[in-house]
Amino acid sequence: MDFLKSAFRNLRRKSARTLLTVLGIAIGVSSVIIIANISQSGTDSLNDELESLGLSGLSISTKSGTNVSLTEDDLGFIRKFSQVEQASPVMVEDTSVTVHDKTASTLLWGIDSKASDIISLQVLYGRLFNQRDINTCANVCLVDEQFSESAYHRGNMVGKTISFPCGGIEQDFTVVGVIKTGTGLLQNLIGNYIPTFIYVPYTTMQASTGRDSFDQVAVKIHTGDNAENVGKMIVNHLDLRSGTEAFVSNNLAKQKDGLLQVLDLVTLILSAVGSISLLVASLSIMTVMLVSVNERTREIGIKKALGATRGAIMLEFLFEAVLISLIGCILGTGTGYLISCAGAAYFHVAFHFRIDIILMAAGFSILSGTVFGVYPAYKAARLKPVDALRQE
Repeated sequence: MDFLKSAFRNLRRKSARTLLTVLGIAIGVSSVIIIANISQSGTDSLNDELESLGLSGLSISTKSGTNVSLTEDDLGFIRKFSQVEQASPVMVEDTSVTVHDKTASTLLWGIDSKASDIISLQVLYGRLFNQRDINTCANVCLVDEQFSESAYHRGNMVGKTISFPCGGIEQDFTVVGVIKTGTGLLQNLIGNYIPTFIYVPYTTMQASTGRDSFDQVAVKIHTGDNAENVGKMIVNHLDLRSGTEAFVSNNLAKQKDGLLQVLDLVTLILSAVGSISLLVASLSIMTVMLVSVNERTREIGIKKALGATRGAIMLEFLFEAVLISLIGCILGTGTGYLISCAGAAYFHVAFHFRIDIILMAAGFSILSGTVFGVYPAYKAARLKPVDALRQE
């Protein structure tokens, strides 16, 4: 307690200098915490988003340039595999939709009534497709919430009729549901670069294009099964059935992992920058403590003349260095988490309070404060009483 009281008293002597040093430590700690939280929240949100878009399973398609296409027989064959939980046909077409003199680039998806088991289609208003819509090739569609807001300035546009080309033919479609695709993170961050999603029954797209096939089959495998191996097995059996080598499997989970690895690399680089800022701030502790030793040389001489040991002098200065680091760490942690919470609320992403990040930042700042305070403390402890008393 005596060392702690002495440290507080000595730091108050030069309050402005102490405050600036504490602020440097606080900025360094808060930057590390903010970067770590951005990494965690961003990775979790992106992972949820990609999984909600169906990027945790397989996509079976045919190689370009081949005359082979996926048919209903292939779909039924894929569904018979024990490792397959669900399989859904998918057709994709680029088109555009015009509402109230506003034209939007649109990605038209042809899906069936089971697609919601693989792709996250959260119904906000109305309903999803039913089997009757699929069987009758109904001219109905699902639109995402973003399209509804931009077209009608409200979320619910169920019952409205919109027109857009399907299979090259301009047709009228009745909106039966407004959905929220995934978590909306990609829409919020890069909404200007990705098209609006509109969903129609895949049989309607087949009727419009005159095709009896589809572009790909989205496959959801059972938890615990290896997606890569299941994909190869499905492709091998399809090739064997058709007598060709036209089928290909895309492991969407693997692509997702690659994207998350890139994010981890960016996070590592940013964390290194944040750590460097904390290291530079810690160097200022050594500077301040060396100045403090020079200013208090005579005081040190008096203490040693009265019987203070080297260990006592060294502990006195070490307590001051650690106290600066500790105060800066507390301020930086609080500031970092306040900014992180505000950012998570603004971008509507989940925020997780992680004790390991706090312990890491606190441990690093206190350790750096101790390390950089050792030399000034050692220098003060080695001063000879006679030499120190000579100082004016």
